[in-house]
Formats: sequence, structure tokens, C-alpha cells
Amino acid sequence: DLFPSATVEKANQKGSSCLKTEMVDSQYYLPNDIGISALDCREAFRLLSPKEQMYAHYLSRASWYGGLIVLIQTSPESANIYVLLQKMFRAQAPQQLETAATAAGLSAEEYQAFLVYAAGLYANMGNYKSFGDTKFIPNLPKFKALVWESLAFKQSPGDMEALWGCCCESLYSLEDKLKQLGLGEKGISAYFSGNCCLEDAEFAQKFLDSKNLSAYNTRLFKTEIDGKQCYEVRLASGKNEVCCGKHEFEDAVFSVKRGDYAFLMEKVCQNLEKAKDCAANDNQKRMLEEYIRSFTCGSVEAHKEGSRYWIKDKGPIVESYIGFIESYRDPFGSRGEFEGFVAVVNKAMSARFAQLVSSAEDLLPELPWPPAFEKDRFLKPDFTSLDVLTFAGSGIPAGINIPNYDDIRQTEGFKNVSLGNVLAVAYATQKDKLTFLEENDKDLYIKWKGPSFEVQVGLHELLGHGSGKLFVQDDKGKFNFDQTAVRNPETGELISSWYKGSETWDSKFSTIASSYEECRAECVGLYLCLNKEVLSIFGNEGEDAEEVVYVNWLNMVRAGLLGLEFYTPESKSWRQAHMQARFVILRVLLEAGEGLVGLKECTGADGRPDAVITLDRSKTYTVGKSAIQSFLCKLQVHKSTADVEGGRALYEGYSAVTADGTHNFLRLRETVLLRKEARKMFVQANTKIKGSYDAVELVEYEGSAAGLIQSFVERFPDDAEKVEAQLLEMTCMDSSCWC
Repeated sequence: DLFPSATVEKANQKGSSCLKTEMVDSQYYLPNDIGISALDCREAFRLLSPKEQMYAHYLSRASWYGGLIVLIQTSPESANIYVLLQKMFRAQAPQQLETAATAAGLSAEEYQAFLVYAAGLYANMGNYKSFGDTKFIPNLPKFKALVWESLAFKQSPGDMEALWGCCCESLYSLEDKLKQLGLGEKGISAYFSGNCCLEDAEFAQKFLDSKNLSAYNTRLFKTEIDGKQCYEVRLASGKNEVCCGKHEFEDAVFSVKRGDYAFLMEKVCQNLEKAKDCAANDNQKRMLEEYIRSFTCGSVEAHKEGSRYWIKDKGPIVESYIGFIESYRDPFGSRGEFEGFVAVVNKAMSARFAQLVSSAEDLLPELPWPPAFEKDRFLKPDFTSLDVLTFAGSGIPAGINIPNYDDIRQTEGFKNVSLGNVLAVAYATQKDKLTFLEENDKDLYIKWKGPSFEVQVGLHELLGHGSGKLFVQDDKGKFNFDQTAVRNPETGELISSWYKGSETWDSKFSTIASSYEECRAECVGLYLCLNKEVLSIFGNEGEDAEEVVYVNWLNMVRAGLLGLEFYTPESKSWRQAHMQARFVILRVLLEAGEGLVGLKECTGADGRPDAVITLDRSKTYTVGKSAIQSFLCKLQVHKSTADVEGGRALYEGYSAVTADGTHNFLRLRETVLLRKEARKMFVQANTKIKGSYDAVELVEYEGSAAGLIQSFVERFPDDAEKVEAQLLEMTCMDSSCWC
């Protein structure tokens, strides 16, 4: 029994206390008019051969099953809320449920708020925003009334009441610790048991390093037995073993166990096995074999081996990647969130990126660090523009540079992808919603935002994340640089620090690693977009090229201001890596002075506080370039030399949000929150095999909250109830870990 009667009784005793929404800051609501767009991949999918469509179908199935893991990774209550919504919408489509909503006393606006909340839960795979890590709650007080009036409740009142009892309090709670993801008192994280703090994360990392284990596919749970600290390191795997290792480490005991998310990992592997039969070549087959081994046994080394075959699979028609990839949402910065994507190559746009790759070896020497700080050999990667068919996880980026394994990236290579159909709809802007710019800049911004962002994404992914060397001494004492000759360009002294043994960028720089690296890549984009050859590759010449440069830099400083939305003053912490990076760049360019960037507070036409940011285009190539050049060199030197202390001091200094100095950033943050616009959500298609078992059908949905909801209701047609039961079992098993 997953829902003991005592749980239900306790929920009923709380009465309506868990239903009432307090007057809270709007940042915790998703607005009814939030942008929702369908990702168009119809033509791209149609052009695939039947075998390629089948390959894409099974990869998509694997991705969608794996994407449910994010519910467990995000918060203790996310899976319960997901199952509650799935049961309601499976019994009644959004249009049908509206009748029940009316009977429950909801207005049309309140029902729309309910649909938007549900769509947000699906789109973010949890009740915390994937971009910003802030909790969002339903913007209606009659949620319980709607549940009780629903057909799902009438069919299974006991189960629905129990489900409600398990999540009603956390659904609305805005206790300080629950407002955002974080570690210890700074927030909630399902990567760690609730009693873990930063010191536990650091201690566990020391243990993992000592055993040459990666944290990417793990979670950490702490208990105390007979006065001794005991840590359980759980490996994500389909193989469910009680324990695969127990270790005394310093004054604690570590147990390493397989079987986290076992049911979902098995479903991933089953579909990857089927995809293997449709693979186009041996590299794809061996890639999938290694992924299956990784997800069965919990081996990051196997995933790395699969990633090597993935890199070798040059120019596939159907591109994909799957696993525990990005560490943005781990407060410590070492654990990967599950994601899987399947996409089809856009050949026309990919030709431009291929030209950029061909020019890379000529562009890399222009970066502002000595040759010794650059990789010994540039490994030309695939760089393609893709139309997304499936992107399962907590959110969809505009571009990706993977794999994230340093040892592979440094010596074997990587791939870059730009997600074309995401870019086409994600950054469309209406003039009346464009904030913090002068009127004469708004028209330019709208016209050139797309072309400029295309350039920035290309440079950011290929030459940002793809550049720079890490100085390493391996386990045998061998150096990958000449420690008797290479000097620090900032001090003139010989290099005195480097990465040792199993140390990686993420494990050394931990909490700042993701944002620091995004900042470095953004700076590379700003710096190299000043190069006319780069602009020409993307079809920008003459005055058009100058407009692209201007809007790219203008967009960056505006994004730095908008980034304040993602700063939490109470904990003095940033909740989004990219936006912290852009704020840091804004601070660097403001510090450059000479009128390069202007930022002033004012009163808007509506009588509310406002602000305007400006950029002097005549100084971009001089003052601006010089500032980015100097800062970018510092970032690379600290990264190359594993200088955590120096890198942290530099980065955290520029990341500070205070009321001191020329600009009151704490007050500006309030203005940004007052005028913020919600991030768009995307509706994705489903694929299904037709009755003949040899053809795949693409099922599309409208770009609305109802369309997004329906896409998820139809995503698991064969075993939805079993999947939901397993999600509840996983959540119930760990429920005491966050009490």
C-alpha cells in the first residue's frame, strides 16, 4: 500500500490550509498568457527513410522513459504531482475536464491557470523551473475542489485522495528553503537526502575521487548508525543490487549501490535494444551497446565509451544523445540530470556551421591566451543544425556542446549541435514586451536578434566550449605540458598548479564550474563575433554585419540585467548558470567605463520603476574588445591551471549583487522582477508504430497548454499505469529522506 490511511487522515485534518494561496511574489506563478509553441519537425521527419523513422522512434521512446527520472531528481513531490495530473487528464481531456472545473466553482481564468500549471509541470519535469530553479505553484485556490469533481476521483476516490494527501502541502508551500533548488539551508535538492549540506557533498566527492568514481549518475543519502556517519552512493542502473561495495573512508562508511531508477533504466535499455536493430552503421550499434551497458550496470566508463563511438559517427541523418549529461541543477555541480534528444539534420543550415568548423584552426590563435594554453590539436567536430523531434528532460537549450567528459573533449573530440526549430520559435519577441531598451534600439533588436544569436550560438558552442587546454598530471606522473617552460601570462611565473589523477574541471571547481564555463564560452562568442570572416560565414556583410555585432553585444548586456531575476538575495546565490554568466559580463563591461555601457534607473510610462541599458557601438571594437580580451584570458588561465582559489575569487567577485557602488543591483533586481516575462514552453510531437509494425506515424499537437498536456497523456500509451505506479513506489521509498 503506497498510501497508508494515516497519510490520508493527516491530509484531511489539515483541512483547507494546504489549499490556500497566499499573496506571494508573481515569480512563483506561471502567467496565464505564457508563451507556448509547438516545435515543427513534420517535414524533417517526413524526409527520413522508414528505417530512419523507426530508429528515431525507439530512441525517442528511450528518451521519454528516461526523462521521467528528472521528476525524481527535481523534488520529493514532483512525481506525485505528475501522477495526479496524469490520472486526471487520462480520464478527461482538458476540454472535458473544463466541465468539472465549472462544477467545482472555477472561473475560466482559474481553469486556465490550472492548465498552465499542469503544462509547466510537464515542460519542466517537476515543479521547479528548469531555467532558474525557482518553485512555481498553482495560481488558483480551488485545486482540491477540481480534483474531487474530476472523473478520475469518481472512478478511484481512495487512490486520488491518497495522492492528493501526499502532495497537497508541498504543492503550495513557499517556505524559504522550498522556494528554490539548493543544498542545505539554501534550498531543496533530490540529488541529496535532506540532511546533507555542502560539507557532505565535498566529503563525498573526495571519496568518489579516491575510488575513481564519477558522480554524474549518482545521488547521495546520509544516515547515522551507532554515532558513525554513513553515506549511500546510489548509481542509476537497471541492475538492482543491494550493495556493490562498502568502504571505510576517514571517519565514515560509504556504501555504493546500484539500482537507482531501476524500472525506468530498464525501459530505456529495452528501447535502445530495439533502436540498435535500425542503426545505420557499426558506430551507432556499438554506441548503443555501450549505453545499454552503462544504464544496466551504472557504469559511467561505459557511457564514455559509447560517447567515443558517438563522436566517430560523423554526419548522421538522425542525431541523438542520451544519459546523465548536464550538471547545472546539482547544487554541487557534479551530478548530471537525465536527458535524451533525437533530432534530424537541417542540411542547409549545417553547411554554414561546417564552414565555421573549417575556419576554426585559423580563429583559435586569435583567442587571447598563449598557444601553450590551447589544445595541442584541434579535433574538428561535427557541427550540425538539427530540427528536434524529441528532447526529454527539464528544458530545451538552443545549442549543445557534448560530451562533457574532459578527458574525451581534450584528446578525442566532441560534437556541436544548434537546435534550429527551437531557435525559430524560442526567441521571437514582440516590441511591446521588449524591456529595458531605448525605443530606437528595439526595432534593431527585433530585426537582428535571430541572426546575431545564430552567430553567438555557433561561436559559443564550437570555439567557446571547444577551446582551451587543461594542464594535467596523470596517475603515472606524466604531464601533458612542459612544466619547466610554460608560464602564467598574468604573472610571468612558471605554472604551479594543475589537475592531478582523476580530478576534473567539475570536481575541482564544483559549485561555480557550470556558470564559469558558460561565461568563458559567452566571452569567446563576443570576442570572435568582431571578426569579419566569422560574420561572412553566416552571410552577414557590410552594414548588416555591423548590426549583427551591435545587437549581439546589446543582447548580452541586456541579458546581464535580466539575469538578476535568477539571483536570490536571502542566500546570496545564483539559480541559473547562463544568467549568472551574463551578469558577470555586464559587470565587466560596466567596469570598462568610457561610456561603453550605460545603465540608468527611471520611471516607466506606466508609473512603475524601470531601467534602460545602452551600448555605445563606436567603442565595441576598442573599449569593449579590450575588456573582454583581458577578462577572457584570466578565465582561461585559472581554468587551465586548476587554480580554484584564484578563479573563484575572480568569478564570485563579479557575481556579487549589492546595493553599493555606481549601480544598486539589488534595487534593479526588484525592477527586473516587476517587468519579467515568463520563459516559453514547447509542445513536442509523439511517434507511434502503425498497426502493420513497419511504419512510424508522427502525432502533432497544437501550441497551447492543452496541446502540451495531451502530448504527455498520449506519451506512454501501453504502460502508463505501471509507469506511474513505479514512480510512486520510488518516491514513497525515499519519502523519509526529506522529512
